[in-house]
Amino acid sequence: MDWGLRIRWSRGYTFVELLVVATIVLILASAIMPLAKVTSTRNREAELRRSLREIRTAIDKYKDAADLGQIGSLDIKVGSENYPPDLQTLVDGVTAANDATGRKLKYLRHIPIDPMTRGTEWGMRSYQDKPDSTRWGGQNVFDVYTTFDGKALDGTKYKDW
Repeated sequence: MDWGLRIRWSRGYTFVELLVVATIVLILASAIMPLAKVTSTRNREAELRRSLREIRTAIDKYKDAADLGQIGSLDIKVGSENYPPDLQTLVDGVTAANDATGRKLKYLRHIPIDPMTRGTEWGMRSYQDKPDSTRWGGQNVFDVYTTFDGKALDGTKYKDW
């Protein structure tokens, strides 16, 4: 038995073995990074859909309550078509009609954060605005959209959602 040969082989990894392992790790990491980016974008898109649905549902509930006469007449502006004047009204609430206690009807706990811009500033359209309008007329809030100027994974613009 050659003990010198045995000792030389048991000392550790060679430089070539370490280089091969590092190359394999780099290849795996380069394959995972695009997948992680797509997953992150997909999660933000899902959150944007949830936020838009939450705001639009609140606008619809406000409109339904105004149409049914459940909102005090002082809170509804003439020419607003029974839509809220702004998003903050949905948070602050409006006085219930025929309620002497001053109870407020609230439709949102808070204005949701736009996951694309990471802010609470939303693009708004009033009932009187054109469907493709990029400026809010200010009369009421008929619809909301994100102000982020990017494209989704499916190729559509986020503003068109």
